Amino acid sequence: MFCGVDIGNTNIVLAVHDGKDWVQTFRVYSDQKKTGDEYFVILDSLFDHAGVRRDDVDRAALSSVVPNLTRSLEKNVNRLFDVQPLIVTHDVKTGLKNETIPHELGNDLLCNAAQAHHIRKDMPVMVCDFGTALTMTTVGKDGSVLGAAIAPGLLTATNALFSNTAQLPQVELKLPVSVIGRDSTESIRAGIMCGYAGLVSSIIHRTEQEIGEKLYVIATGGLSRTISPSIPEIDEVCPYQTLNGLKLISDLNA
Repeated sequence: MFCGVDIGNTNIVLAVHDGKDWVQTFRVYSDQKKTGDEYFVILDSLFDHAGVRRDDVDRAALSSVVPNLTRSLEKNVNRLFDVQPLIVTHDVKTGLKNETIPHELGNDLLCNAAQAHHIRKDMPVMVCDFGTALTMTTVGKDGSVLGAAIAPGLLTATNALFSNTAQLPQVELKLPVSVIGRDSTESIRAGIMCGYAGLVSSIIHRTEQEIGEKLYVIATGGLSRTISPSIPEIDEVCPYQTLNGLKLISDLNA
């Protein structure tokens, strides 16, 4: 079995793949103050309760955008499964044209892009990742990484609104009944959900105009299923896009 570890700014996602499907997925808060031993206790408990046999995991890969946690999780994966995980960098095989990968492109976006090109080599692809940040990464059909657009994530924007205003409540994000809210909750939903739907649609159309080709658009990330019905340009919702890319990169470097 394969274990994938995706270290993000808000959460660390760990998942186990049995060769056909992702059979277990765990989500742990990204806390740079935790020691390696504290993370080991958490991960050890999660895998034990899930009934994952340690000896069955014979391969692992790790993608991180939090450098201070990379080494800690690398050591813990090795400690848990006695395997050395592949660390995703811009130098590993991805199936993309490495010389086109921007120096500052995050490793999570690299995984997204690699998987996107792998499944659709006949046309350019954009991956819209609705995470802590909203990222929109575009790959040409020849495997060139064209670039990305980045905006604050939906929850990041909502939390900023809640934290910096005295009377606006913290709300659960879901599609509003109307774009014209009649109370604070519906007004925030209208502004955030409809506003971000328009933002994504605009970026998609402007990208298509710049490259002169139609995009295949994949949505992923925590709120992708919630907001995608209001963005008709989205062709596919793939919750495991980053993990699939991580496994693909592991396969290519085996």
